[in-house]
Amino acid sequence: MAGTQIKAARLTRNMTQSQVIHELVRRGQASGLNIASAASLKTLLSMWENGRRSVGEEYRPLLRAVFGMTDEELFGTSHHEDSSEYDQLARRIASARTIDAAAIATLSQQTDLLRNMDRCHGAPALVDQMTSHLSTLEEAMSHSFLPRHREPIAAILADAAALAGWQALDVGAMDRAWCYHETARRAALECGNRTLLAHAMAQQALALVDVEEYGSAVELVQQARLAAGSSTPARFLAWLWASEAEVLAAAGEIESCRRALDHATEALPAGPDATEPDMPYIVLNDSHLARWRGNVLARVGDGAAIEDLYRALSTLDTTTSTRAEASLHCDLAYAHSSRDEADEARRHAGEARRLANRAGSVRQRRRLSLLSRNL
Repeated sequence: MAGTQIKAARLTRNMTQSQVIHELVRRGQASGLNIASAASLKTLLSMWENGRRSVGEEYRPLLRAVFGMTDEELFGTSHHEDSSEYDQLARRIASARTIDAAAIATLSQQTDLLRNMDRCHGAPALVDQMTSHLSTLEEAMSHSFLPRHREPIAAILADAAALAGWQALDVGAMDRAWCYHETARRAALECGNRTLLAHAMAQQALALVDVEEYGSAVELVQQARLAAGSSTPARFLAWLWASEAEVLAAAGEIESCRRALDHATEALPAGPDATEPDMPYIVLNDSHLARWRGNVLARVGDGAAIEDLYRALSTLDTTTSTRAEASLHCDLAYAHSSRDEADEARRHAGEARRLANRAGSVRQRRRLSLLSRNL
């Protein structure tokens, strides 16, 4: 039932009905929509959750944005066209033929725009845009039957699907996260891009960590590094080693984790630059790696993480995402907890919770929930 899914989404995010209603009113006003009053919404929400009333079309985009979930996940519905299958296929093939170099550039720019919006606003608010963007890319690729037309679309799809997979991980939509990473891997294979393939594999390993499949996660992240090949760009190689260190930390392989961090430091190019023109999905420089190192060491209870984390906190700038800032404060809470510094741990946990709520990050709230048992 759709009601059960809405209630489950709310409970997963530790939200009260009042908080959901507040978000609906806020988003409705921001969008200029004429929606019911807070009092009426309380009745509507209870009816939606109990399955006694279906959700109207005007409220669906608001609920999707509040929870960061798709129509299928929230309402168990999808839409199908009524035209004949012959007409549909002919129309889709004709539409795919219109995708030229300019359209490819526009689709790539759209992925970059969504990436930047994700850093600023968090994953939940982008669920509709990401779903639409991926649908456009998959439709275009599946109906562009010649390899020379499919490969450039596949490269954009591999990047966009990995981004969507990371966003889904952040909002706790694990099935969707897994499917998006599978899409990214298939698209990377289609276009023959080793870097995109390794990127999707390494991110997928983190999904395995979240479901406590630690041994499989270690194997996958190491296979990702091998899949990248011997000509891996240095910044991306550093990112792969840091990803491996994070997975090894979760698996409790502490010495291997430290060696992976050392490899990441050795591989990372010197200088303030954090990106490469052909790899917009990788953002990594000394400052980012210090934050990542602190995250990894905090996970294994190493008090030395404190220095890296406070240094990273002091270098935060306007380009740092709310989600990343929440993660940093969460790491500091873990690091202080490992040193039995309960007051500082609680202070950073409180700030992390505030930022995680603002970003709609279920993943960070889950980490905080685990930590709270020890505070």
